[in-house]
Amino acid sequence: MQTALARATHAYQQTHVQSRSPLELVVMLYDGALRFVNEARAALDRQDLVAKREALSRALAIVAELQNTLNMRDGGDVATQLDALYTYVNTRLLEANMQSNGAALDEVVKLLTPLREAWGQIATEPEAQQAAR
Repeated sequence: MQTALARATHAYQQTHVQSRSPLELVVMLYDGALRFVNEARAALDRQDLVAKREALSRALAIVAELQNTLNMRDGGDVATQLDALYTYVNTRLLEANMQSNGAALDEVVKLLTPLREAWGQIATEPEAQQAAR
């Protein structure tokens, strides 16, 4: 049974997400992916295999969502390249899980960070905000 605080927290989170533009949601997905990859790296370093697996599971789900939301019909080369990158990131995350490969996690962070920064920059531009609504 959920407590009143848990229900209120969930309602706040839902409102927070629902009030975001599509561009801001993409930034939030990148933030979550990076957070969970970093959590997996920390869990790997302390040899907490359960926490590593859970964090990687969440990171994989977010990367899948990023990949599933690509507009392959209208996105052109950018969508095709992002699709390939997300497939590669997915592979590296699976390798990190199966082989406890910290270098794979570090690589994923290096790949996703500049994309997150670029989307964050786009999301703050007034023209992009207006077009995304």
